[in-house]
Amino acid sequence: MRSTRKSVQCLSPTGLHTMSYKEWGDANNPKVLVCVHGLARVSDDFDSLATSLCEEYRVVCPDVVGRGSSGRLRNPMHYQIPQYVSDMVTLLARLEVDTVDWFGTSMGGLIGMGIASLEGNPIRKLLLNDVGPALNPVALSRIGEYVGQAVAFERFDEALAYIKSISQPFGAHTDAQWEKLARDVLRKNDTGQWIKHYDLGLCQPFKATTPEQVVAGEAMLWAAYDAIKSKTLVVRGADSDLLSSETATEMTRRGPRASLVLIPHVGHAPTFVSAEQIAIARDFFLND
Repeated sequence: MRSTRKSVQCLSPTGLHTMSYKEWGDANNPKVLVCVHGLARVSDDFDSLATSLCEEYRVVCPDVVGRGSSGRLRNPMHYQIPQYVSDMVTLLARLEVDTVDWFGTSMGGLIGMGIASLEGNPIRKLLLNDVGPALNPVALSRIGEYVGQAVAFERFDEALAYIKSISQPFGAHTDAQWEKLARDVLRKNDTGQWIKHYDLGLCQPFKATTPEQVVAGEAMLWAAYDAIKSKTLVVRGADSDLLSSETATEMTRRGPRASLVLIPHVGHAPTFVSAEQIAIARDFFLND
């Protein structure tokens, strides 16, 4: 089944922008699954998962603003979770359904937590893929370091090698899977070079964050997590340097008291393109 590319207009403090999204399955299906990607990834990450679930769900996969086919923000300092939550609320209103299920990888999980913590939110089930309220600052620094790097490659094989080098924590993938993971986040510029398919300004909020803000942010995230009432599953790459084992375990004890699944030989973050990983999501979302 093919996807359809749609868009919705959203508001930031500096004006309007467009958020593009892919939709799979029956557009009239009231059972909706929203899948939201990580910091420097795009909606295409969920093609395999959406294909597997689109008979049961209307699957909606947005490009978070600043990435892929979506618009860019005039002020890069607004590339933060509150803006993303606002955009997703606009998207949810467009979908015209009473409830949704949510799959969020890394940043997409933080956005889901933000929405699921709100009174009257529509999230029924929440899958948090390798993310939680406490994030390892060393891992955040690792990710922030490459996000703002301007790279340009004359040949696709060079660009592919670069994407593989920064994505090794994803774990083992076939050559075809690596090629798709690379093509999804690369585009050709006007001179034919391969460059990143997102706004390099995404790194600016990272650079401006102080240690005091990190501490305050973690407290706010735990408060949000404790307010969640949705049925929740935490998936952790067993070798993750972003979501610690201690934090994942704590998430099973408080708030929604999430179930926890570990994926061996994977770091941050599981890509859910393999049949084994997709089965984890299918089991969670399709079995009550």
